[in-house]
Amino acid sequence: MKDKMTRNFCITGALLILFFMWTMVVSIADVQPIGPNESEVGLAAMNGWFHHLTGKSLALYELTDYLSVLPLAIVGVFGLVGVIQLIKRKSLAQVDSDIIALGAFYLIVLACYGFFEVVVINYRPILIDGSLEASYPSSTTLLSMAVFPTAALQVNRRLRSKALRAVLIALLLAFTVFMVATRLISGVHWLSDIIGGLLLSSALIMGYVTMLSRFDQKDEEKKQERSRALHDAMDRALSPDNF
Repeated sequence: MKDKMTRNFCITGALLILFFMWTMVVSIADVQPIGPNESEVGLAAMNGWFHHLTGKSLALYELTDYLSVLPLAIVGVFGLVGVIQLIKRKSLAQVDSDIIALGAFYLIVLACYGFFEVVVINYRPILIDGSLEASYPSSTTLLSMAVFPTAALQVNRRLRSKALRAVLIALLLAFTVFMVATRLISGVHWLSDIIGGLLLSSALIMGYVTMLSRFDQKDEEKKQERSRALHDAMDRALSPDNF
């Protein structure tokens, strides 16, 4: 268990480093005014080539915007689970550790979104309602990649029915791929923005998986403690000194 947690921690760190390195590259490499209103874009040759390749589809953009309600609804469902547990158990300490960790994870995702709305790395390749909007990392990619896979982890941990579990996990992962792929070909983000969203969300997911590994380790240690205590109590009860 400790080896698994250490491995997950190292993967999380590596993904974060990759994201920071990629962000630096996007910020300083091949920066040219190829965006709307001559907005400057990093990795201009690559981004310009891919944008010309895919073109733009406002229909796909609007579709992914509407479907963004799904991850928000999932966030609400797990938030409700946490609130119900808090009300029933009357203590935050009694709320399931993985639900508390999931809430913290959602807040970190929100903080990342807010940060890159203020610190603009790239603007979109198209104007939205006549205005430039921040585009790096792709917020839809970040949201979809953060919410759907972590929901799949929760489904895997909580549902007993193997058949239902398999169906829901498959649907969640399919939605993840669909949202990212559709956003990629819609032409409302540069390719570098999608890659940035994938790297950041992957790092955050691995951070959540690392926390789950830690909680599972604690639970296992508690079980072993209770087992030892029970074994010791039985030994004392059956000791010849008691007869």
